[in-house]
Amino acid sequence: MTISTRPACLHCAVHTPMKKIEFYIERSADACNAVAAVAVVAMTFVIMCDVVMRFFRIALPGAYDMVSLLGAVVAAFALTSTSIQRGHIAVDFVHAKVPQRYRPLLDMFNELAGSVFFALLAWQCLAYAAALKTAGEVSLTIKIPIHPFVTGIGLNCALLSVYLLLQLARAARGGLRR
Repeated sequence: MTISTRPACLHCAVHTPMKKIEFYIERSADACNAVAAVAVVAMTFVIMCDVVMRFFRIALPGAYDMVSLLGAVVAAFALTSTSIQRGHIAVDFVHAKVPQRYRPLLDMFNELAGSVFFALLAWQCLAYAAALKTAGEVSLTIKIPIHPFVTGIGLNCALLSVYLLLQLARAARGGLRR
């Protein structure tokens, strides 16, 4: 987890509607990133306990379930923060082939495509979570309900979609990107 250099309060930020939305998205992304960090620590602890207990020929019941669910939390809850920090792996070969004057259009297309993709993913995750809740679906060994995890994935995909839409609006207005 990185230390944020963004303003700690809304009063310190510029009060335009776009800046307010960005402020709340960034705060939400920071909170989600903290959840992801806690999930990494919890996942490491579960794995460590399972390995140590297996040394004494004792299995930790539900270790696989816990690590799987925590892994989903880590991946989903770190998405928006990683995008804000531009921490994703970028494939440059197409971008480098496009003439300089068309690169902003390519960036805008990427923001739009990403926003639509993550909006659709959020919608499907939330619909699936509702179906899982209705069916009473739980993990195999320790019987943890699965729907809250899928809901978390869906909400984080929605947050990323809104962030990408905000970046698209900024690019369309000719604003500088981070």
